[in-house]
Amino acid sequence: MRIGMVGHAFMGAAHSQAWRTVNRVYDLPRQARMAVVAGRDETRVAAAAARLGWDGHTTDWRTLISRDDIDLIDICTPGDSHAEIAIAALEAGKHVLCEKPLANTIDEARRMADAAAVATGRSMCGFNYRRVPAAGLMRQMVAGGRIGEIRHIRAAYLQDWIADPAAPMVWRLDKEKAGSGALGDIGAHIIDLTQYVTGQLISGVSALTETFVKQRPVTTGGFAQVTVDDAALFLARLDGGAIATYEATRFATGRRNALRVEINGSRGSLAFDFERMNELEFYDATAASTQQGFTRILVTEPDHPYLAGWWPPGHGLGYEHAFTHQARDLIEAIATGGDIAPSFADALQVQLVLDAVLRSADDSSAWTSVTHQPVLSGR
Repeated sequence: MRIGMVGHAFMGAAHSQAWRTVNRVYDLPRQARMAVVAGRDETRVAAAAARLGWDGHTTDWRTLISRDDIDLIDICTPGDSHAEIAIAALEAGKHVLCEKPLANTIDEARRMADAAAVATGRSMCGFNYRRVPAAGLMRQMVAGGRIGEIRHIRAAYLQDWIADPAAPMVWRLDKEKAGSGALGDIGAHIIDLTQYVTGQLISGVSALTETFVKQRPVTTGGFAQVTVDDAALFLARLDGGAIATYEATRFATGRRNALRVEINGSRGSLAFDFERMNELEFYDATAASTQQGFTRILVTEPDHPYLAGWWPPGHGLGYEHAFTHQARDLIEAIATGGDIAPSFADALQVQLVLDAVLRSADDSSAWTSVTHQPVLSGR
């Protein structure tokens, strides 16, 4: 599986770690080969190739896609380039892994999903938190009926990396490049994760957004306008009957990467906190009252999701391992013809929720339905 990666910053480093590691941990039908990394600047991309372990580098992603010796294109660029690169790669017969959110607009996401549906190559969107073992166990327990009928979902993703008004302007604060702010950057993760864990889709929202710092200093001098949200909050209904609250902010002082999901059901509750990512909390409401209370499940057993290839029980995993699990699932699905999730169609559904949140916020928090639109028939 000869990989060509476009982009080499934060996500590029995380994906490179996964490609370097996956065949050392799992016995897979295909071997990942880190063939070529693409970037705009010759000096920087050459240095990245050497540092991250790529065989070669290029400054032209179009040339990369046209090469016969590349099987899969891994897209780790800002959202404004996702659609162009992914569609070109699919039309060239390549497999595609694209970072989340899938695109900056519904139109872009729909064109990507339609292209994926009729392509010969396979495609996946990189919602890596699905691949945390504790989140996988949470999904198994919900599906197995351990907490009964789902009633409440509470989801929050809290960061503080731009809480300082003096923090400089970056591409994530520019709507043209990022699409949205905290909503698309981290809110997309909790939207996908809650839908994945519960098996229910968000059907409607009432939302508000806020931009606390309107201008940011530019490294070359002066200030630039911030054109995205700093925080987004919304109420939601899901199509299985659950009600939910969501919060995404990059202004939660003291919270570095706090992703938390709690699900309350008729027979109990489950809670996951990424800052304690090797643990899952379980409350069994069917137990005798003298024995009730939240139980900490240490998710490190070899029969827990993804853990058979790693360390002995009690030896925890970290952030980077979710990307290795993502690479494993993608290679296995491509090699065996199995289902790929999240597909571009799944990622389009998340994009529809993001759009509904922004439309609701622009309309004084009016209740806004999420329209689930089918993609072209195909793979």
